[in-house]
Amino acid sequence: MTTYRIHPIVMGTKQFDKGMMTYQHDYGTPYTIPIYCWYLEGGERTIIVDTGEMHPVQSSDRERAIGGPIYTFETGLARHGLAPEQIDTVIHTHLHNDHCENDYKCTHAEFFVHPKEMARIHDPHPLDFRYVEDYIEEVEERGQIRLVEGGEQIADGIRVLHTPAHTEGGLTVMVETADGTAAITGFCVINENFFPPQQIRAMEMAVVPPGTHVNAYDAYDIMLRIKKEADILLPLHEPAFADGKPIP
Repeated sequence: MTTYRIHPIVMGTKQFDKGMMTYQHDYGTPYTIPIYCWYLEGGERTIIVDTGEMHPVQSSDRERAIGGPIYTFETGLARHGLAPEQIDTVIHTHLHNDHCENDYKCTHAEFFVHPKEMARIHDPHPLDFRYVEDYIEEVEERGQIRLVEGGEQIADGIRVLHTPAHTEGGLTVMVETADGTAAITGFCVINENFFPPQQIRAMEMAVVPPGTHVNAYDAYDIMLRIKKEADILLPLHEPAFADGKPIP
């Protein structure tokens, strides 16, 4: 089986209340999260997971907050000798705007998306302002979108699981590496969601659901399942990966 090295590339940030990540905990605490594009090095295809923000804020304050540099889509890919038109596969964890703003630049890529994400981006619920169909219209019109329900193998050593914790069509990307199976989560969390502090564990909570979720109970159970199935957990917005060091 093909194994991969996973390269996290910061292509944006958000500054908000930490409770947006940790359901029922740490409300009122300012927090900065990185927004990643993940380059999966290995195999015959040129694969990334998500495409990040189109115009990321690049400031020393935000870079200090996350512990690493912030790139544009082009400069981030260039660090690995790549350009947007060389990408042939994009796997989307979900279609909130900060995960798909650079899609249109990948003119030769296939985009793997859950059908429920396509439905929502065209008809979002009023509570979820993060869906902006403008960002996927070009790739949709060019016929680049491939719908996957979860369970499919996208390439040798890479498969997706349907994990509707943060959004209805969330896909967790399971990647085989030299150190075991890594899970790039299909829901927006940080390490603390999977490994809560003692005061939360004392309440008999093994994980903390994402602050924005479809159903808190279901999200909790989905997180437990992914935690059990993966050898390496890569929470979608964890600052510890912002230094860009490859995994493993």
